[in-house]
Amino acid sequence: MMNSENILDRFKRIRNYSENLCRPLKTEDYVAQPITETSPPKWNLGHTTWFFETFILKKHKENYLLYNEDYPLLFNSYYNFEGDRISRHKRGDLTRPTVEEVYAYRSFVDQEMMAFIQSGISAEVELLLELGLQHEQQHQELFWTDLKYTFGLHPLFPKYEGPFPFSGHTYFKDKMGFVKMDEGIYEIGHKSDGFCYDNELGVHKVYLHEYQIADRLVTNAEYLEFMNDGGYQNFDLWHDEGWQWVNQENISAPHHWHNIDGKWMNYSLTGLQPLNPNQLVTHISYYEAFAFARWKGMRLPTEFEWEAASSKFEWGKRWEWTESAYLPYPGYKRAEGAVGEYNGKFMVNQKVLRGASVYTSPGHSRYTYRNFFHPWARWQFSGIRLAK
Repeated sequence: MMNSENILDRFKRIRNYSENLCRPLKTEDYVAQPITETSPPKWNLGHTTWFFETFILKKHKENYLLYNEDYPLLFNSYYNFEGDRISRHKRGDLTRPTVEEVYAYRSFVDQEMMAFIQSGISAEVELLLELGLQHEQQHQELFWTDLKYTFGLHPLFPKYEGPFPFSGHTYFKDKMGFVKMDEGIYEIGHKSDGFCYDNELGVHKVYLHEYQIADRLVTNAEYLEFMNDGGYQNFDLWHDEGWQWVNQENISAPHHWHNIDGKWMNYSLTGLQPLNPNQLVTHISYYEAFAFARWKGMRLPTEFEWEAASSKFEWGKRWEWTESAYLPYPGYKRAEGAVGEYNGKFMVNQKVLRGASVYTSPGHSRYTYRNFFHPWARWQFSGIRLAK
């Protein structure tokens, strides 16, 4: 166990980081929700606070009284064990509580949590606290993805008027190389004593045939070649479901790309900029990643191939689509109660992404981390790594 001083410092640092991300926003920015999959910043601030109040203070701090009896209805996300909640697509309808009131809620819960930590907490509570902090870091990355999606729909393409958590963008000019991996048995899953989510357990062995995996991700220039060669018009490159998606949604380029007067532009949180050909392509769906790989005469790696080779290439710039369905590992055991709803009930109809992105919070990435989204999802900072 960590001592209470170290836990307290970590708690304050992560909680403050969320609020610092929001400081450049205007009040109006806090409530917009253009699609069901994104959540407004105000709701994220309230939800991450509700998590600590519900799973730690309410259940483990003697005589604790909820800050507001109505807030669980508003800020519960998908925990059926914790009662009723508003529908996900209605989070942007919450004009009340006000932004000021949500910050007051955070302040109250933080003070209660810090006092509780200083009084000494059990090993069980410490595990819940770490889960809550990891959960908040997930929402810090979602802050960026959701805000970019919202700003990217605005006709004036507004900028985020604050510091970014990384220095500049990543550019690649070198020719793509490939790491050769031998046929054999590889051990998969989280092995260290550090934190992991239950979907990274249990450790098991997989047999992999000899394969090669790219030493870098696909760039805008390489993806543009696919587009110029009719990639979005060639049904033979796509899964049937992906081809239906392309036609029904009129997809012809990665999300946030705009063809203006015959010139490709790309929206980022620094504003609308000319497309940089050497920047890593991002905001790509699994359907698009699969079609691009097929066009190249290659494929996407499985999550097991990715993990086995992950020490041999740089990762962490984009979440990387894999060819693996999101399924439980052998021996996976779902926790009882609400905590068990965190990952297990989503193991259907989704694809695994590996790695991290430049917007992932510090200390939140590891090579066994399993992210997961539906194949059509594009608002996340997702990219493409090829295999063959």
